[in-house]
Amino acid sequence: MKYIKIFFCFISVLALSSCMDTYTEDYMANVPVYMSYADLRSSVKALPARELEKPGKIYFKDNYLLIVEKFKGIHVIDVSNPANPKNTSFVEVPGCVDIAVKGHILYADSYVDLVAIDVSDISKIKEVNRLKDVYPYAVPPTDNQLRIGNVEKDKGVVIAWEQKKEHNKLEEHITYPIYYGWDSYGKNSNLSMDAAFGGTVGGISSASFGKGGSMARFGLYDNFLYTVDQYQLFVFNVSEASNPVKVITQPIGWNVETMFLYDHHMFLGTTNGMLILELVNPSAPRQISSLWHVTTCDPVVVQDGYAYITLRSGVTCNRNANLSVNVLDVVKLSDDYKMNNLIATYNMKAPYGLGIDNNTLFLCDDGLKVFNVADKLNINNNLIAHFKEIETYDVIPLNKFLFTIGDDGFYLYDYSNLQDIKLLGSIPVKEQR
Repeated sequence: MKYIKIFFCFISVLALSSCMDTYTEDYMANVPVYMSYADLRSSVKALPARELEKPGKIYFKDNYLLIVEKFKGIHVIDVSNPANPKNTSFVEVPGCVDIAVKGHILYADSYVDLVAIDVSDISKIKEVNRLKDVYPYAVPPTDNQLRIGNVEKDKGVVIAWEQKKEHNKLEEHITYPIYYGWDSYGKNSNLSMDAAFGGTVGGISSASFGKGGSMARFGLYDNFLYTVDQYQLFVFNVSEASNPVKVITQPIGWNVETMFLYDHHMFLGTTNGMLILELVNPSAPRQISSLWHVTTCDPVVVQDGYAYITLRSGVTCNRNANLSVNVLDVVKLSDDYKMNNLIATYNMKAPYGLGIDNNTLFLCDDGLKVFNVADKLNINNNLIAHFKEIETYDVIPLNKFLFTIGDDGFYLYDYSNLQDIKLLGSIPVKEQR
C-alpha cells in the first residue's frame, strides 16, 4: 500500500508540473493566405495588358521589354518603336520574381517551381514545362511588424497575409517569446522572398539570349540556366530550351543577392561582398575568388577588367541601422579573376542597380546618374547627367537605348548623344487611390 501511495503522488506531481508548464497567448499576427498547389500549377496564362503596380526585375529581348510584377507575373512591353512603348499583354505567373529568356522560351520562378513558357507568339503565350518543387518553400514579405502566424506547407503556397488574432500555446521551458515560423519564414529570414532588339515584332524569336538588369538572380550561359536564392546555386541544362533539366544544387555561402555573367565567369553580389565563380565546367561552377566588405545590399556589373559595385544601407540586408554605407566601389580584376583590388570608393545617396556601356556608367541613385568612368580614380568629377525627377531601381543599357525601371514606372532613354540624353517614352505605375 505504501508503494501505491508513492506512485499516485508521483503521477500527481507530473500532472501538476505539466499544467504549470503550458501557457497560452492571444496576439495579432500575419496569418497566411494560401493558393493550392493544383491552382498554382494551372495558373500560367496570357491576359490583356494591365497597369504596372509593383514593378520589379526587367529583361530585354527581340523588341520586347519584360517587366516583372512582383509575385504576380510579367508585363510584356513592345519597344519596337522606342518613342512609343506599348504595354501589350500580361503573363500571369504567381510567385514570379526573376526571369530569363533563351530563344523563344521564357523561364520564370513560380514559388517552389520553375516554369518554361513559350513566347514565340505574344498573343498565344503558353506554359510548356514545369519543374516542381525545385526551390525551397518560401513566403512573401510582410508590410508590417506583426508576428508571422503558423504556416502549413501542405495547404499550398503563401500568396498573401491577413491580420488576425492568433491563440498559441507556449512552453515554459522554451525561451519566451517563440512564434512558429519566424525563423523559417519571417521577414528577416533567408527563405523570405523578396527578397533583363532587333527581332521579330510578333513574338520573341528563337535566336540567342536576352539581357537582364544588374538586380537579376537568373542567368544564361552556354546550354545552362543558373538561378540563385540567398544561399544556393541551382543549375539547369537547357540545351533543349523547352525541356529544362535540373543538374545540381550547390551551396554558395550566405546572403547572395544578384548574379552577373561575363567572360565565362559568374559574379555574385552578396550582402557581405562579391563572389567570383569560373564556368570552365558550366554544369558545376567553381568559386575562385572573393572580395569582402561590411554588410550592405550590393549588385555588381563587370566590364574590361573592372567591377563596379554599389553598396547600400538597408534593413533588408540586416545592417546595423546606426551604420550607413552608401557608395560606389570600383574593383580592379586580374586577368584570371583570382586577384581583386579595390581602387576607388565614391559616396552616394542610396544606390541600387547599375549598368555599364563602354566608358558610360548608369547608376540608380537619387534618380538616375550617368558617369564617364574612363578615369576610374576620378569618376565623381565626371558626372554627365543627373535625372532627379524619377525613381529608379535597375537599368539595362543596350544599343544606345537605356531601359529604366523604378517604383514610379518604366522609362526609355536615347543616349546616342551623351551630351543630350533624351527621354523617349515612359509607362507610369497605376495611380494609388
